[in-house]
Amino acid sequence: MLHPFHTDISGITLPTRFTYPFCYTPHPLCVRAAEEVQQYLAGHPEWGEGKMFGVLVVQADAGEVGYLAAFSGILAGKNRLPFFVPPVYDLLQPDGFFKQGEAEISALNARIAQMEQDKEYLHQKEAFRQCETAMRDSLDTARQALKAAKAKREERRRSPALTSEEADALVRESQFQKAEYKRLEKRWKERMEELRLPAEMHEARLQALKHERKTRSADLQLRLFRQFRLLNYRGEVKDLCEIFADTVQRIPPAGAGECAAPKLLQYAYLHSWKPLAMAEFWWGAPSQTEVRQQGCYYPSCTGKCGPILRHMLQGLDVEKNPLGQGNRPDTDLEIIYEDDALLVVNKPSGLLSVPGKETAASVQTLMQARRPQALAVHRLDMDTSGLLLIAKTKEAYRCLQAQFEQRLVRKRYIALLDGLVPNDRGSISLPLRPDLHDRPRQVADLTHGKPAITDYEVLERRNGRTLIAFYPQTGRTHQLRVHAAHPLGLHCPIVGDALYGMPAERLCLHAERLEFTHPVTGERMTFQAQIRF
Repeated sequence: MLHPFHTDISGITLPTRFTYPFCYTPHPLCVRAAEEVQQYLAGHPEWGEGKMFGVLVVQADAGEVGYLAAFSGILAGKNRLPFFVPPVYDLLQPDGFFKQGEAEISALNARIAQMEQDKEYLHQKEAFRQCETAMRDSLDTARQALKAAKAKREERRRSPALTSEEADALVRESQFQKAEYKRLEKRWKERMEELRLPAEMHEARLQALKHERKTRSADLQLRLFRQFRLLNYRGEVKDLCEIFADTVQRIPPAGAGECAAPKLLQYAYLHSWKPLAMAEFWWGAPSQTEVRQQGCYYPSCTGKCGPILRHMLQGLDVEKNPLGQGNRPDTDLEIIYEDDALLVVNKPSGLLSVPGKETAASVQTLMQARRPQALAVHRLDMDTSGLLLIAKTKEAYRCLQAQFEQRLVRKRYIALLDGLVPNDRGSISLPLRPDLHDRPRQVADLTHGKPAITDYEVLERRNGRTLIAFYPQTGRTHQLRVHAAHPLGLHCPIVGDALYGMPAERLCLHAERLEFTHPVTGERMTFQAQIRF
């Protein structure tokens, strides 16, 4: 599985530190390796499904440099294919416990489906439903009759000619009618109970089977996770349950350990090869949910692979997280406008709006160094440049935030897209939700996503690219980036979008215009900042 380079790499300097997998620029050796893997994939058009692939450049004991290749999950229905490293654990082996467990769970699924569609059970449920409707109608009619009879008795009692014997008769009539209603109600309840018991017993057996299925599935998953015994560079071994024990989720997510990166590192460690650099790329048809472009490189997912790689990379000299390095000086911040209540900043690309988990430097912290009460009213992605609104008092912050929540703030973004948009203007409606295993990435989800709407207007088409104005009607995370790149959107990623397209010197997305109502004066204010791409 160790492939020699088929092209000359003598002029490429070996990396001094291993790739930081969650944010990186592919090393030239990884680019060469990926190109050779892509040539191999081009010879197998039958593998047309979109898939993440990975390459790991390694150095053997004798000093020779080569690369390993892997795919995530299953390719063409298999997890073992020539040219690619094997899985950490082969869950598809026909005589293995996992396939046997799956067969048992499939048998349970069949029994559950059969019981849910059992004709006698469905007939019992329908009979119960009809009886319940009939009971309700019958008792409603009886109550109306009681009410009418009571009204007549009350009218007769008001008669001055009413004798004591007639009054006693009216009492007896009332008691009899109430007793008759109670007897009617009792008969209906007995009938309902006769119909309820058989369906309820069937339902109890059905729920017991579903509980058994749930228990068996959980036990099978945990047993599977314990088979993934992953090495690190120090030779230490942990299974997936141990690796995820100290994480927020505590239990490994489905598919953990089956991505390309863990497969590559595990195979290298088993053969005592030194990992030098790694990269992962998408190849094949685009995904209908995730935004993946063929041939583009992507960081490792943080949900599934984050805890795994933090274990597997121990002992290696790994590059520092580029997102957590250094602070930008205050002089980088161009202040467009300022008064006692607020200020408007032209945020540069590459600076966070507010502090992150690993990065303290942000517009908010830099402004707070001079104005302690400063709070960012909204956010721009770190790589997005442009106008950012800062409140200098709590009162101004609350007022401005309310304007954003009520969609009273007008925003215009300018972007340069990698591709030609055919229509001069239009609107994109594509619901979005977070990628639970790879935050902060967003995915399109027509069923569970939150509404996301973007209007657009083409400004210029030049050299295969489109300069476009975006008018977001909602404010979802990465909304413009996904709407631009997704096949159900414009299918033209923003130039420099390393998450949803191809990396470049910068993300060509700029918050160019901002319009809002001043929180103190009530004046409508508009600001504009020229694009620099």
